Amino acid sequence: MADAHATPHHDYHLVDPSPWPLVSSAAATVMMVGAVMWMKGLFGLPEGTSWLFFAGLAGVLYSAFGWWADVIKESRAGDHTPVVSIGLRYGMVLFIASEVMFFAAFFWIFFEMAVFNEARANIPEISMWADTASAWSTWPPKGIEVLSAWQLPLLNTVILLLSGTTVTWAHHALQVNDRAGAKLALGITVALGLLFTAVQAYEYYHIVHENLFFNEEAVNSGLYGSIFFMATGFHGFHVLLGTIFLIVCLVRLLAGQFTPEKHFGFEAAAWYWHFVDVVWLFLFAFVYVVFG
Repeated sequence: MADAHATPHHDYHLVDPSPWPLVSSAAATVMMVGAVMWMKGLFGLPEGTSWLFFAGLAGVLYSAFGWWADVIKESRAGDHTPVVSIGLRYGMVLFIASEVMFFAAFFWIFFEMAVFNEARANIPEISMWADTASAWSTWPPKGIEVLSAWQLPLLNTVILLLSGTTVTWAHHALQVNDRAGAKLALGITVALGLLFTAVQAYEYYHIVHENLFFNEEAVNSGLYGSIFFMATGFHGFHVLLGTIFLIVCLVRLLAGQFTPEKHFGFEAAAWYWHFVDVVWLFLFAFVYVVFG
């Protein structure tokens, strides 16, 4: 009788039973319920109660760490055959495609108001509100003091474009087994990612401190401010995640876990980083320059 536990002779990896799908789903549910409780109050607890949200966030981060650590262990154990690697690449491509649609929603509402603002202001349901119709008759709304595209936004554009070149340098260096060059280039990329986040944080501080988007003179200015912060803020969040992704890759590179033939973890991080670069170029071009 054949050994039931013998290693199967095929190219597909059958994963071991894992707690992470259940744990991460439960943690995400707790985090979202906590967010509602924090913002609106829930279960008799007053608005501003944040402990449940942060408990759920800690669970999500713990699940992500454990799940991805298991994937790395599977790779190092030889479970990522060429067929499995193709599946991982397809998965990353589909993930980035879903992220494209995520940002498409923000660009959609931005272009809706930037291009068709006058038509929207003349809709009967809007035009009956004279102040709102007047604010929507121009874009940005009257009273909004927009940021100059040629100061901090331009600086962040240069930073991200430079980081795109350094991550490509790191990838090429790894492919030709120039490990010193790969470490240097990846370290520079991480530093540029952190610098971008710092510059954006300063930009947001300036907006809030100077009360540029939300002021009494700018009627319904919240429309512009909401679109601006949702689009640029979520992009900044993606840059932060991408920086963490690259830091993990740098740690793995320093530990000797990447080879010229096998380094999809780093490739996935580089793809993601180029994606956030492209999104920022669209944000810079349209939010700051064309309609700023």
